[in-house]
Amino acid sequence: ATAASFDRADSDGCMSTNDTVALLASGASGTTPGTGEFTGLLTELCQELARALIDDAEGAEHTIEVRTVNAASEADALEVSRAVSRSNLVKTAIFGRDPNWGRVLSEVGTTAAAFEPDQLNVSINGVMVCRAGSVGEDRDLVDLEQRQVLIEIDLNAGTEQAAILTNDLTHAYVHENSAYSS
Repeated sequence: ATAASFDRADSDGCMSTNDTVALLASGASGTTPGTGEFTGLLTELCQELARALIDDAEGAEHTIEVRTVNAASEADALEVSRAVSRSNLVKTAIFGRDPNWGRVLSEVGTTAAAFEPDQLNVSINGVMVCRAGSVGEDRDLVDLEQRQVLIEIDLNAGTEQAAILTNDLTHAYVHENSAYSS
């Protein structure tokens, strides 16, 4: 459950001393769900909690889902999604309401994922701003005023997919993380 939820929530690429997941059960309910049912429900709950953590990130104005599709492997999809989600340039572009797909492509290019640059597509909030490694639809069509942002990267290299949740980096983030001493 944590592999599909908390391990895919990445606010700023940094670990906290408080990053812990604990599951306790007393058995007091007297019910014993099947393993599959329990795992499914627990995974859904963990995904909801992970999204809530990102929604409540320090100073964040946008919750960003970076979803990589049509990857050769799930590992490739995760590597690409994580690289893009950890990019300060991507995060600040989203904060500035700039659908800068070049910043996304540059992060994809840092990975070892299998893809051909001339087959790569990038959509931001449903607008394909990069088609076949080049200019796609007019980037002015991308609405970044809403809280939720979806960056979808299509590698066109297979059938696997994976997503990472992150947030933008704002002036408030910088202030909150620089205004105290430990």
